[in-house]
Amino acid sequence: MDKKIFRDISYGVYIVTTKDSEKKNVGCVINTLTQVTSADPIIAISLNKENYTNSALKWNRKFAISLVSVDTPKEVIGTFGYHSSKDIDKFENVDYEMIEDLPIVKENTCGYIIAEYIDSVECNTHDVIIAKVLSTKKECDNEPMTYKYYHEKLKGTSPKNAPTYEEPPKEETNTASSKYRCKLCGYIYDDAKEKVKFEDLPDDWKCPLCGAPKSQFEKIN
Repeated sequence: MDKKIFRDISYGVYIVTTKDSEKKNVGCVINTLTQVTSADPIIAISLNKENYTNSALKWNRKFAISLVSVDTPKEVIGTFGYHSSKDIDKFENVDYEMIEDLPIVKENTCGYIIAEYIDSVECNTHDVIIAKVLSTKKECDNEPMTYKYYHEKLKGTSPKNAPTYEEPPKEETNTASSKYRCKLCGYIYDDAKEKVKFEDLPDDWKCPLCGAPKSQFEKIN
């Protein structure tokens, strides 16, 4: 099976947000969202079963989706895409607004959808969540971010919980330079392309994609 064909399917980048049973704001990045009906709109999203947001959404039965734009900082995508809401407050350094008792990410996003959970269908590692749209708002005319843009322009990788995740290819050994891979998001730091060698980076340096500390990088050649 040539899984590369799946990359030719059109995907977007979205941030799903809700509250858990302790009323904590939680959220994560997804790349699968589709409008199922036009009249009395119904949407469907795909969420990994292991995502904390999945269980919180089913408990709350109400959630929001912020549509990420090409102007949304990649650090925001990294925070929501490569960390768990169980471990950190993802909203601590993010511009957001509470609307209908839900946290809406406002970091140059195109707008938002608020929806009510109807049902879910188990599909192997993921649940397909079916929901009724309650309200929407278009915030600006920024260009929506596609998954292709995220991969090619931002050099982002698919989180392990994403339906499009693939094991990273093995790097060929190159004695002329050293490369280091973030164990959290897969970002590659290449000494040959950067102005500073990885070993010379300050101890408080963080992954530009997901914010992981320098200690989370492993040498791959």
